[in-house]
Amino acid sequence: MMKPVIWTVDDDPGVLRAVERDLRRQYGDRYRVISADSGAAALEGVKQLKLRNEPVALFLVDQRMPRMSGVEFLEKAIELYPEAKRALLTAYADTDAAIRAINSVHIDHYLMKPWDPPEERLYGVVDDMLDDWQASYHPTFQGVRVIGNQWSPHSVEVRDFLGRNFVPHQWLNIEKDEAAKQLLSTTGADATSLPIVVFPDGSFMNNPPTAEVARKLGLKTKAEFPFYDLVVVGAGPAGLAAAVYGAADGLHTLLIEREAPGGQAGRSSRIENYLGFPMGLSGNDLARRAVAQARRFGAEILAPQEVKGVRVEGPARVLTLADGSEIGCRALLIATGIAFRKLDVPGLDRLSGSGVYYYAPMSDAFSYREGDIYIVGGANSAGQAALYFSKLARKVTMLVRGNGLSDSMSQYLENQIVATKNIEVKLNSSVLAVAGIDHCETITIQNNKTCATETVSASALLIYAGAVPRTDWLADIVERDAQGYLISGQHLMLEGRRPPGWTAERDPFYLETSVPGIFVAGDVRHRSAKGVTSGVGEGAMAVKLVHQYLGLL
Repeated sequence: MMKPVIWTVDDDPGVLRAVERDLRRQYGDRYRVISADSGAAALEGVKQLKLRNEPVALFLVDQRMPRMSGVEFLEKAIELYPEAKRALLTAYADTDAAIRAINSVHIDHYLMKPWDPPEERLYGVVDDMLDDWQASYHPTFQGVRVIGNQWSPHSVEVRDFLGRNFVPHQWLNIEKDEAAKQLLSTTGADATSLPIVVFPDGSFMNNPPTAEVARKLGLKTKAEFPFYDLVVVGAGPAGLAAAVYGAADGLHTLLIEREAPGGQAGRSSRIENYLGFPMGLSGNDLARRAVAQARRFGAEILAPQEVKGVRVEGPARVLTLADGSEIGCRALLIATGIAFRKLDVPGLDRLSGSGVYYYAPMSDAFSYREGDIYIVGGANSAGQAALYFSKLARKVTMLVRGNGLSDSMSQYLENQIVATKNIEVKLNSSVLAVAGIDHCETITIQNNKTCATETVSASALLIYAGAVPRTDWLADIVERDAQGYLISGQHLMLEGRRPPGWTAERDPFYLETSVPGIFVAGDVRHRSAKGVTSGVGEGAMAVKLVHQYLGLL
């Protein structure tokens, strides 16, 4: 744990060395003693401490200093550290100024110079002030801090990016948190630069792209080797399972993910039907555990990194990444899952990220305490979100196009929703419009049977209205169906004939695409059973088929 700081400031070098020596001898095991020879230098140092979020326990400052007196320094320093204890070092002639400072900057004590012996004239006073400070001290957060606006799409994006990549961070809302306003002032930036990401070393970025944040944090985006046995594209449940089992089985395995591990499942607030977890677990927990397991077996993971294309060169499959680099492999598994389907609703695009969210970050639930939340969708992901947000919101209303939840939702989820008093389900309902000045304020709902409409106040609109595959980068490489899903195995065999261009003297394996050695698993596969459990199963099965394929080379 980081040691709290004791600041001592004096323009007399001899006095400064003496007080620093005495303080370190007595408190150096518990506190970090920092000294400065002027108020201006000390103030700059204090600002750097604030950016690094280091705690300050005590300011021990000489009163009579040129250009900035001790009281003037304290007036500025306590704006940054109002809870820190304050003491003045004074000569006899300065006692009146010290007494006035008790009222002006609320100093806790003043010490006469010289203080020898310190055991009698220094340590007792300092002990009392530090004990008082410790009584109300709460350890400061030591990770990344994000200063942002609740209604800023990019603020939400950065916050979600950090959370899904397992980066500890603190969210500071500029509209509600005094700490956010103070930290913003310390950076010297203004509100037009939001979001501002402040790193543990005290550096910060104004309105940064997530790729820049990733580079600063050292997230891995470049492969260690030019060639692998198995490359897995997509780190949802299927891809993570394949990385775990591939690496465990001795394959030199690389996993590439364009956003963050977990995929769509990583946004799930609670997965309750996953084998071995009777109390359920969140999608983020599942992803975190799987990433740790894959790394333990030796799998290499690049995230965030995007694959832009693939080509076949003899027995090798060569991937082109977004940064222009290339990686070769003997076998390739596509497990990119599916992306949310956008709705064509007036006002929705304008307010997306400002109270309107596709697959909402779970961290946003705390922003809507006592609010009215509307959720579009009737499948498991929508049901899980409704249950999660119902714990904080005043009311959650599900807008379902169909005649009931049973058509697309697991029975256990439907039972929980029916039993939750502040969840209402509106069947045969659609959203016609979204409105608001700078964030979602109202939505217009239509009953699809009667065509009746109503406009209601809405704190947020969360959309879980289906998804589509993101496979355009594979369009000229492997066979896809009309929706873009990758066709594999027996579905490639038309009237018993192998697919056009098939080069192997055998039929495609069950999860193999129209190109030998390129496999597919999970939701992106044509006619797959969508969901976490089936994705994990297919990811594991794909590794066994990869072994069979490699054994034939």
